[in-house]
Amino acid sequence: MQLGNPILNMAIFGVFVLITLFIVVRVATRSGKSATDFYAGGRSFDGRQNGIAIAGDYLSAASFLGIAGAVAVYGYDGLLYSIGFLVAWLVALLLVAEPLRNTGKYTMADVLSFRMQQRPVRTAAATSTLAVSFFYLLAQMAGAGGLVALLMGITDRTQQGFVIALVGVLMIVYVLVGGMKGTTWVQIIKAVLLILVPA
Repeated sequence: MQLGNPILNMAIFGVFVLITLFIVVRVATRSGKSATDFYAGGRSFDGRQNGIAIAGDYLSAASFLGIAGAVAVYGYDGLLYSIGFLVAWLVALLLVAEPLRNTGKYTMADVLSFRMQQRPVRTAAATSTLAVSFFYLLAQMAGAGGLVALLMGITDRTQQGFVIALVGVLMIVYVLVGGMKGTTWVQIIKAVLLILVPA
């Protein structure tokens, strides 16, 4: 299956990649070189910007395509499935975020290591975080690479695998160059595009 003209599709995709890379590089050159600048964005984002970035993270392909497909296939049950994400988000905020805020700690590992042995708790937290993130990112890169391969009109499995790997490398470049500041700006752009541009 091919959607539109592959050359035009890739030209538009390339323009978006160049614009966002320019923003990421520009933000990276303006930010400091400390660990706080790289991992926490230099604490330079206000609540509104962080909210838009979180919305950009939450509004993924799964949210748009998966939920729309679930509603199309299952009807009302699919709609309930989409509402489940929002309910789970609220439960996480009430049961996890509020107690964390009250303790003055930043992560669950901080809270647990305060009462238990620090090294095993932090090792378990880091291991579980990396395992979950690996499988999540694997699915995200496969989806993004599959979409780019579809836009390019590529049907060969080997070439699709190459495109998926290329998209993965591009995502790594975004994060390595821009750190959290660049990543936050990319998520803000993504949220604005998804909300303002009609499907």
